[in-house]
Amino acid sequence: MKGRAALYLAAAAAAAITACAEKAPVLRETLLADDRPSLQTAASGTVPGAQLYRETGTASWYGREMQGKPTASGERFDMNGLTAAHRTIPLGTVVRVTNLENFKSVNVKVNDRGPFVRSRVMELSYGAAKELGFAAQGSATVRIESVDPLAEGAFFTVHAAAFAEEENARLLKERLNRRFETVAIIPFESNIGRFYRVRVGSYASEEKAERIAGKLILEGLEPLVLRKD
Repeated sequence: MKGRAALYLAAAAAAAITACAEKAPVLRETLLADDRPSLQTAASGTVPGAQLYRETGTASWYGREMQGKPTASGERFDMNGLTAAHRTIPLGTVVRVTNLENFKSVNVKVNDRGPFVRSRVMELSYGAAKELGFAAQGSATVRIESVDPLAEGAFFTVHAAAFAEEENARLLKERLNRRFETVAIIPFESNIGRFYRVRVGSYASEEKAERIAGKLILEGLEPLVLRKD
């Protein structure tokens, strides 16, 4: 799939099933050690606690379905620009993305949150995907590296599911409220329709958010940890 549209619809359909079935099948993914995100302490002279970010995984791209819509940063999405969505890299960060299938590289600014599919680590604008040479195929294995060190200190939340129907989101919220604190429904507009995202909690560390995500997996969901903005 080339864009976000099919991914959102697939996520919404899958989440609707899991919200209605207490014992829905759970898909678990195992990452190789070398594919896990890593932080390396930056050289002296930088901001205290700053670290360099590096990650390898599959990237996809999005375009017309979000053209002109506000991103998580508040900026309007430009499908021909050089931007990206990432789940935890701070908004406004410039990262260098390398297509490991042809070794083309481009610098992009992270201005949005996503992707909301566990098998993807980044969603690039159509313009960035063209620069990297994978717009036609839809996805590629990439390496992500921060250009400058990232300062520590942030709060994280857990994306539990997304729905096309608000009622399904409400039912899941009621179900999760019995076990988790601060469950919220976040409406989201795209050019293909309105979606309702269910998110759980606000945590001072990514590790704590990951533990909550682990509990949500036991609920039959496929949760994702996001940096709060």
